[in-house]
Amino acid sequence: MYAVIKTGGKQFKVTEGDILKVEKLSTDVGKVLNLNSVLTLVDGDKVTIGKPMIKGASIDATVISHGRRDKVKIFKMNRRKGYRKSQGHRQSFTEIKIDKIAVK
Repeated sequence: MYAVIKTGGKQFKVTEGDILKVEKLSTDVGKVLNLNSVLTLVDGDKVTIGKPMIKGASIDATVISHGRRDKVKIFKMNRRKGYRKSQGHRQSFTEIKIDKIAVK
């Protein structure tokens, strides 16, 4: 059984026991998180597609940690003009573990 969920503006295909890095969520480490935005649910040959979400479906996940990804360097330059601009960015994330996929 697997599901497609939406969190942080992105979609993830998840099964029970998966560990994901999603956009930063404001939940403490060790807390159980309930994700209700389930787009698709597949159980063997039975496929359920939401319009846009599946009513009654939820995902229980445990927050493992918070962190920041590797630095992405942004560099802009105009040749022959003496213009150079350098910038860096580190995106925050929350690492979660999928505990249970439930449908009512």
